[in-house]
Amino acid sequence: MSISELFASGGPAMIPLLFLSFLALSTIIERAWFWSKILTHEREIAGRVIEAARRDWDAATEIARKSSNQPIGRFLYSALALEEPDPEVFQLALQATADEEIATMRRGEKVLESTIALAPLLGLLGTVLGLIRSLRDIRIGDLGTDATSGVTVGISESLISTATGLIVAIAALAFYRLFQSFVSGQAKLFRQSGNELELLYRSGWSRRQRAERGKVSDFLPPQPEA
Repeated sequence: MSISELFASGGPAMIPLLFLSFLALSTIIERAWFWSKILTHEREIAGRVIEAARRDWDAATEIARKSSNQPIGRFLYSALALEEPDPEVFQLALQATADEEIATMRRGEKVLESTIALAPLLGLLGTVLGLIRSLRDIRIGDLGTDATSGVTVGISESLISTATGLIVAIAALAFYRLFQSFVSGQAKLFRQSGNELELLYRSGWSRRQRAERGKVSDFLPPQPEA
């Protein structure tokens, strides 16, 4: 049986199944291309920025700026580009950018979720419609006679849509879980590198505040003795 014959045997439910599978396949290809471009460089960029921040904030900012084509680069640069912000503002910049980047990484999840939920149902609908079509002309008196010889063929063909729906749903579920694991790994990397960068900034901020208070105290007149 050729693919066209198999498709025709599956009944009308194969049309939405075909559309759904095409939509899921497009999403999978786009997401696979997206992840292939970032997974190999993210940890290296984060490590370089954090290491540079321990010695020179300007160097760390420049590394993050040059890596702004990657999510981790944009994440770290969003805070490093600020002009001596308060630690709370520094933290908010990291959090806001992380939320935005994670939302971008989750793009396409709704399509895969819909495919996982709808594909088996559409396949089951196709099977039910096929059974109705196969059994509607059968009479009780025809049971056991040659009049029912085509029923088994019709039933086997009606199961094609169910099998197709399950295959589409299983493939979508596999990639959905894979992409979710990538997002989870990126969220962990963002949290780890963001915490390290924030800790370094807060330490430098505290030192600057103490130094400024010391300079101010040098200009204050001595207090008279009691």
